[in-house]
Amino acid sequence: MDAWRRRMLINEVKCKSILNKSGVSVIDYSINPYCGCAHKCQYCYAVFMKRFTGHTEPWGEFVDVKTNAPAVLARQLQRLKRQSRISLSTVCDPYQPLELKYQITRKCLEILLNYRHKLSILTKSPIVVRDIDVLEKLHKVKVSFTITTLNQSVKRVFEPKTPSADRRFLALRTLSQRGIATSVFVAPVLPHLSDSSEVLDGIFRASRRAGAQYVMFDTLNPYPRVWHNVRRLIKIHFPEAIKHYDYYYNNQKIYRVHLREKIARIGDKHNIEYKFAF
Repeated sequence: MDAWRRRMLINEVKCKSILNKSGVSVIDYSINPYCGCAHKCQYCYAVFMKRFTGHTEPWGEFVDVKTNAPAVLARQLQRLKRQSRISLSTVCDPYQPLELKYQITRKCLEILLNYRHKLSILTKSPIVVRDIDVLEKLHKVKVSFTITTLNQSVKRVFEPKTPSADRRFLALRTLSQRGIATSVFVAPVLPHLSDSSEVLDGIFRASRRAGAQYVMFDTLNPYPRVWHNVRRLIKIHFPEAIKHYDYYYNNQKIYRVHLREKIARIGDKHNIEYKFAF
């Protein structure tokens, strides 16, 4: 932890709002206890958040901790007039390493105990297991684990600071066994590196064994900054795959149709529901 902290710029900041309206149709509000993320995922779409921070450090090398988030959340929840769908989080991981120290996410969950909102949590971290005692008491909660790849070589390039997929599946199993709703979010599916029948079959098998209720898939979103970074890494680490990425960039609709068909063929062999976010 200390070595990790020396490589990160960590700021304690105050926020004016923590419960923010969502632009996603299935979510009413989002809660992001942190700005920035230590996981350093190279395909992260949330890189656009940097322009609101004033940071010059690369995305993945700073985290702003919203220390007053629980107090602000308590005030904002009092003003909500109806039951809402709340996501924790949309542009950061609520259980990144700093959560062990600051417990901002846990404190927000404790405040939500006083309400009957529907809560969804998206994370790549087994730290969420720490909060089982609170999760079990919430009105309605679902915990989704993002799984991009089962291949350690691919993970080291694209998710260098994240916990292993095995640790995520173990955490998912622990939550499922305690009666907490869980799912797997396969995002993004990486052309050539994580879209083969063998890889997809392995994810379905691991998800079912861990007790996930369903598996959802999403494709790589080629925002310019994200795309240029991903393509750069492909050229360096997986040069044989560059043609597949160029094809994907120029034929996204066709690729997605074929990917849906492949996922459906494989998913129908497993006793678990599957969904698409694309």
